[in-house]
Amino acid sequence: MKRAKAKILVDAAMTLALLLLMPYELIGALPHEIIGTGMLLLFGIHHILNRKWTASVFKGRYTAMRSVQLCILGSGVSGILLSKHLYTFLPDVAFSSLSRRVHMLCAYWGFVLMSLHLGFHWRRMVTAMGKRFGEKSRIRTIVVRALGVCIALYGCYAFVKRGVGDYLFLRTAFAFFDYSEPVILFILDYMAIMGTFAFLGYYLAMGLMKPERKHKTGRK
Repeated sequence: MKRAKAKILVDAAMTLALLLLMPYELIGALPHEIIGTGMLLLFGIHHILNRKWTASVFKGRYTAMRSVQLCILGSGVSGILLSKHLYTFLPDVAFSSLSRRVHMLCAYWGFVLMSLHLGFHWRRMVTAMGKRFGEKSRIRTIVVRALGVCIALYGCYAFVKRGVGDYLFLRTAFAFFDYSEPVILFILDYMAIMGTFAFLGYYLAMGLMKPERKHKTGRK
C-alpha cells in the first residue's frame, strides 16, 4: 500500500512539474532548469518504483505512458545541453539548434501524452473518489460531467489560442509568450488543455473497454 501511494505521489508531482515547465520564459531560465532537474529526479524515482516496467521497456507495444517516458528523457537530455545556469560546466555543443527542436518536440508531446494517460486511468480515480463520497448521486454525476465538458471545450479554445499544434508539429522553432500576462493565467490555460486530452483519453479508454466487456460476456 505504501508503495502504491508513493507511485501516486510521484506521478502527481511529475504532472505538476510538467505544468510548471510549460511557461518557460514567464518563470525564467533558472527556475525552469531547477524544475526540469526535479522532473528528471522524479523520473528516476518513478523507474525505481516501477522496476518491473523498466525491465520490460524494450518489450511489447509502445503505449502512451512508455512514449511519455521517452519524451521526458528526450526533453531532459536536450534541456541539459541547452542549459545556461545549472549545467554550464558541460562542454558547449555545436548542435544547439537541433537540441532546441528536440526539447520543444519532446516537451509538448510529453505534455499531450501524459494528459491522455491521465484520462486512461481516470476511471480508477473516479471509483476511488466515489467510495469516499459514499452513495452515488445523480445530481453530483451530472454536475461533474458538465464541468468536465466545459473544461474540455475551453481547453480546445486554449489549445488553438496558445498555438500548441504549431509546437507539436514544429511549424515554429520558438515558443511565444506574452510577458505582460500573469503566469497563473498561462498555467490555467494549460491545465484546461490537459483536461481536454484527459477527457479524450477517458472516453477513448471507455470505448476500448466495451468490446472487451462484450467478449467476456459472450455478446455479439
